Amino acid sequence: MDDSNSGVGVLDKAAHILDALESGPLTLAGLVAATGLARPTAHRLATALEFHRLVSRDLNGRFVLGPRVGELAAAAGEDKLLASANPVLIALRDASKESVQLYRRQGDQRICVAAAERMVGLRDTVPVGSVLTMHAGSAAQVLLAWEEPDRMHRGLQGAKFTATDLSGVRRRGWAQSVAEREAGIASVSAPIRGAGGRVIAAVSVSGPIERLTRTPGRIHGHAVITAATRISEQLKARG
Repeated sequence: MDDSNSGVGVLDKAAHILDALESGPLTLAGLVAATGLARPTAHRLATALEFHRLVSRDLNGRFVLGPRVGELAAAAGEDKLLASANPVLIALRDASKESVQLYRRQGDQRICVAAAERMVGLRDTVPVGSVLTMHAGSAAQVLLAWEEPDRMHRGLQGAKFTATDLSGVRRRGWAQSVAEREAGIASVSAPIRGAGGRVIAAVSVSGPIERLTRTPGRIHGHAVITAATRISEQLKARG
């Protein structure tokens, strides 16, 4: 038996579709090219997977991984990430005196999976579960900066940052944004790495520009890198 096939044809074909969508959004033609499936078969299975929320559509009608994939991933592995991250997020909030968030990418969006809010005064509140764009914000930059070139290029379409900006993120190890996502808000983010060094999440400090200034990385860049490194090391220790 082929190692890529279980012998249950319809399941193998559905798995090929999900594997293809892991690299990013695809049109039906792109899905056919990536999987080798006949066009009617690819359309029928993708539509069935869409019914079960394993596949969804982006604003351009392309097929993308659906919300159920993220929910299953959360059940399988997010507890480990959150267990490693929560104490570090609290420590970063207390040290920075600003709100702190943890983001994961899901398709063309990013989700706030944990947060430690500033206790008093003006703050940037991002409730856990919030779904935000990948086109703006320092966390979006971090989650895109280390992607494969073709996926990065697709992600930059419509973004408020450029390939040159992402090159700077990779060089420094942190990203900053000033009023990119929301007027009056600045943020700084750094990458959390999982197995093999792959970027799996971003930790962010955010708050009003009046406190973070228009160069927030100068103030909080080192702190977010330190926090992200601690979380990455704890994930590695947890296996």
